[in-house]
Amino acid sequence: MSKPVCVVVGIGPKNGAAFARRFHEAGYRVALLSRKTDLSEKLVSELGDAKAYACDASDPASIEATFAKIRSEMGDPEVLVYNAGSGSWKKLEDTTAKDLEGAFRINALGLMIASQQVVPAMQKAKKGAIVVVGATASLRGKPMTTGFAAAKAAQRSLAQSMARQLWPEGIHVSLLILDGVVGEPGSAETKASERLDPNDIALAAWQVTQQPPSTWTFELDIKPKSENW
Repeated sequence: MSKPVCVVVGIGPKNGAAFARRFHEAGYRVALLSRKTDLSEKLVSELGDAKAYACDASDPASIEATFAKIRSEMGDPEVLVYNAGSGSWKKLEDTTAKDLEGAFRINALGLMIASQQVVPAMQKAKKGAIVVVGATASLRGKPMTTGFAAAKAAQRSLAQSMARQLWPEGIHVSLLILDGVVGEPGSAETKASERLDPNDIALAAWQVTQQPPSTWTFELDIKPKSENW
């Protein structure tokens, strides 16, 4: 029996790499999606049973072409981790239309298009998991988040609408609300629980995908113990 496939959209040295390692350790073949594949190729060399794909999460055509390639080369994904995110940190008067549109394209439009690529096979199998990596900005806007909070709020609402449609069909959609600074694994700050450890975030994501259907989580609020909230 072949290993299940997990797609991680948004590969960086912290969360993205941690998601890839966690799901690989759990027995998945992992597809690593990012604009540039330098880091992804290194992870492929480390993990072995993985593939790197260049993909622009703000471009629907790029997403569609990449997932078609994944389905052809690796099979239908059983798990999608949507870790792509972007935004600008400016005052209202300094935020441009391009800033806001760019954040919406990556955080909301990219999630919708990526989900559309995996849901049909999940519906047919009556199982699957989509994990969305969100932020506290989706719950409240603050100064300097004009070009970020609105896009994350849209992402959260999209994930919720997906969950309410897809849960009865056996597809577990969940949202991780990251509240805090993501640190380096093993650093003094993360050991002191002053920052979020990427490895622990990845563990939480994997644990959500293992929940039995009678106790599914939609929104998981994740904070380091020293976070001021």
